[in-house]
Amino acid sequence: MAEALEAIVGVENLTAGVVTCVSIGYGTQKIRILEAGHPIPDGRGQAGLEQMLSLKKRHSLGQRDLVVCLISGGGSALMPLPVKAVSLEDKRATTKALLGSGAGIREINAVRKHLSRVKGGRLGRFFYPSTVVSLIISDVVGNDLESIASGPTAPDSSTFADASAVLKKYGLTGKVPRAVADFLKRGCEGEEEETPKTLENCSNYIIGDNMLALEAMSAEAKNMGLVPHIVTAEQTGDTNAAAARRAEEILGGKYAGCDVVLVGGETTPTLPEKAGRGGRNQHYAAATMLAMEKYAGQWVVASVGTDGSDFGRDAAGGIVDNSSLETARARGIDVQSYLDSYDSNTLLRKLGRSLIVTGNTGTNVSDIMVYILR
Repeated sequence: MAEALEAIVGVENLTAGVVTCVSIGYGTQKIRILEAGHPIPDGRGQAGLEQMLSLKKRHSLGQRDLVVCLISGGGSALMPLPVKAVSLEDKRATTKALLGSGAGIREINAVRKHLSRVKGGRLGRFFYPSTVVSLIISDVVGNDLESIASGPTAPDSSTFADASAVLKKYGLTGKVPRAVADFLKRGCEGEEEETPKTLENCSNYIIGDNMLALEAMSAEAKNMGLVPHIVTAEQTGDTNAAAARRAEEILGGKYAGCDVVLVGGETTPTLPEKAGRGGRNQHYAAATMLAMEKYAGQWVVASVGTDGSDFGRDAAGGIVDNSSLETARARGIDVQSYLDSYDSNTLLRKLGRSLIVTGNTGTNVSDIMVYILR
């Protein structure tokens, strides 16, 4: 995005810029590219964000200046700057607890926004009175501006009460660091400043999302002589339930006549206390092995995180077919036990040829599930 902005706008029309991303390997003349942690934030991200904020004073930004924000999925982790009462380690622990709790992305972000000095519209407010234009690649189901990267330049409708309620709902109030619980409590009592509910200086534009990717895949399938069908770009809910639901639809003949079934979105696994390795996409693929067992024909299913990371950089997701379950049983592998312990990465490694490894793709439009049927 930084490279494209510099090419389109022209180097001579840019003063300066800072970008934090998951890996370095990009080159720009005016925009600094810095590496930071994802999905768990780290000190590199905080240092990068502090450099972003320093641009305002360094270049005396005012009402006649334009600030362009390039935002993509993953921005919540890549732009960490906790409130002064909460340490980065406190926020890291809270993020980790939320990601394994079964909480949805909007619920997770309600908490993260209220622990941040830039999320929930606070970045946009920081650069006031400059005009702020945000160009956004969405990884959030429904393209909710408040949720993408925790909405740094979008007004925030959530409150301290909402954030506190999320912790209570998932039994995390006593599990997150004390500083976090105390800060949210003070916020609920009106002792801490709320996130901005209006931002007159900010305009937000979504330039890419999950449906755009699905439509491109559908077009490519047609070019290959296949018959594609896009089910949805908004698949959510429990990972096991989502995989079972799609398999039931296919087994029931809902997509009869189609060679390729395309699904997008983001499911939410609820992890046991001692979970194994693997992310939601690897788990989705592993669950599909059992769910599609009775399909009378050949099939292959891939479930992939479009950023190349399925809660870990060692895999973007998983790929299985109608012979995978047979292979597992022949080797004495109990697929269900691996599913129960959420150890899909180990399972797929044991199967062989079942992990999709892309490395960092440079973008993020949530997850994609591809079914090819014969």
